Amino acid sequence: MAYTTTVLDGPPDRALDEVVARMRSLERRLPPRDGVAVFNRVYLSVTRELRQRMRDGLFPSTHSAAELSVRFAGRYLDAVDAATEGRRVPACWRPLFQYRRHPGVRPLQHALAGINAHIGVDLALAVVSACSALECEPAALERDYDRVGEALVVLEERIREEVMPGPDLLEIADPLTHLIGSWSLERARDGAWAAARLLWNLREAPELAEEFTETLDAGVGLVGRCLLTPTG
Repeated sequence: MAYTTTVLDGPPDRALDEVVARMRSLERRLPPRDGVAVFNRVYLSVTRELRQRMRDGLFPSTHSAAELSVRFAGRYLDAVDAATEGRRVPACWRPLFQYRRHPGVRPLQHALAGINAHIGVDLALAVVSACSALECEPAALERDYDRVGEALVVLEERIREEVMPGPDLLEIADPLTHLIGSWSLERARDGAWAAARLLWNLREAPELAEEFTETLDAGVGLVGRCLLTPTG
């Protein structure tokens, strides 16, 4: 699967500043109602908060947490770069970029599709990449993974605060109500951790690892396409 991660300059804590700067640049460039802009806006606010938590010493290891966070965010930025340059976007991100301007897709759906892609595939691959860079087993990153996961819970909360439609639009029969209830952040995080551990154990079998990654990418992309079913 052609899916490379942007190499950000400097130590992980400084590279996180670069991540924030790139997200801010995207925020300025993209139209506010663009689906990618919707996801980027909320992800930017959470990344800033994550960076502040690291500076406040709230992680077991600031260095490893920053390494994981930078590699995680780098995959999203890679997808944006691929779309901008007309290159093939990973399957997990493809629905969001294809439906980013669809008039029948609501902002909440764009945000959820972004989280689905980012956690379902990017988080698992970021764990493996960070472990390789830090020369450690996934178990050594588990506490930092959990702390990053706490920030992702904040991401979900921000999405509900910033892009959730008013309660009058979420009647029980509204298709959006069904879509929201069909996806779980907690299950996605658990799946990402299981996928990361499996990929780590498959590192001596690159063909099997590649096959599993492609299957995971396609499956997450299919879920994303369902989340973006036009409801407007």
